[in-house]
Amino acid sequence: MSYLEYNAKYVPTGLRKVFYLNWPLVLLLTAVTGVGFLMLYSVAGGSFSPWAEPQMKRYVLGLALMLLVAVVPIWFWRSVSGAAYIATLLLLVLVEIMGSVGMGAQRWIDLGFMRLQPSELMKITLVMCLAAYYDWLPAKRTSHPIWVLIPVFLILLPTALVLRQPDLGTSILLVTGGAMVMFLAGVHWAYFTAVIGLAVGTVFAVFQSRGTTWQLLKDYQYRRIDTFLDPSSDPLGAGYHITQSKIALGSGGWTGRGFMQGTQSRLNFLPEKHTDFIFTTLAEEFGFIGAISLLALYALIILFCISSALLNKDRYSSLLTLGIAGALFLFFAVNMSMVMGLAPVVGVPLPLVSYGGSAMLVLMIAFGLVQSAHVHRPR
Repeated sequence: MSYLEYNAKYVPTGLRKVFYLNWPLVLLLTAVTGVGFLMLYSVAGGSFSPWAEPQMKRYVLGLALMLLVAVVPIWFWRSVSGAAYIATLLLLVLVEIMGSVGMGAQRWIDLGFMRLQPSELMKITLVMCLAAYYDWLPAKRTSHPIWVLIPVFLILLPTALVLRQPDLGTSILLVTGGAMVMFLAGVHWAYFTAVIGLAVGTVFAVFQSRGTTWQLLKDYQYRRIDTFLDPSSDPLGAGYHITQSKIALGSGGWTGRGFMQGTQSRLNFLPEKHTDFIFTTLAEEFGFIGAISLLALYALIILFCISSALLNKDRYSSLLTLGIAGALFLFFAVNMSMVMGLAPVVGVPLPLVSYGGSAMLVLMIAFGLVQSAHVHRPR
């Protein structure tokens, strides 16, 4: 059967593609963003401005972008994966040259109508590039040392640029997300064992370098580690964020204090309550039940992605879908661990819930790719 005959028989065309969308996934994404709108309304003291209204507009734009990406054939996205990676890499270099500075970091490019954060885009284009690479690479070469070094280089190059901004949280997500795609592609487990050993050695070197001329991290990053290990050592300084976060989490109990009744957020004890620490506001107002409900929504999104990937016979589509699902898992797992004191505070927002333009739009585009893989799969 020729390619054209295959398309005519199996691939939906025109408006028919809308019916092949994974609509339960769209509803789940809407539910998660709805939670975000609710919490942004709450932390603003019962007002749609300054956070909830712009976030709603971004979601509408993101939903339109998701549908637009979804109806474009997945083979097109495969063909532009390398170019998308290179373009994002150039944007990271541009950040180094003329990026906007905020809160001590140079991470954004000011476009006038919005500030673009290329590191957010790299989280997805890296997955696209690696999925295309392993789709092209014969399976028998997957674990060959030479062919393993290429994706490692593709991962470490943007990671180094992001570290210079500095943005430790995104750097960690790039490395772990890239490693996840490599593992899913079938790279031998021995490589990952070696990397884990190297990571342990790196952690040791990080601590040994503190206060020397070859110090590996910034001072504020070391303070975050100190705070993680012992928040009570500086409760009014570096430990303030996590201390207030734990108070908010604990005060919520099983059912919470009630909508807009959280004392930590309402009285401004909780810092960054609309971005990195928004999960603690949710837990304080809606308790354990509200927190676990949001976690269940994330879990369902990942399950739908895994189901779609397993049913897809196209290697690129499967790896892309699983890679994006894995990236989503890393995003919310790191954020929740961070605000609960289980991981250092590294500035990772809660996906689709925290206030932020670049993160919202990039995730919606990413799920547009998942939808494209779902719509255009062999049936």
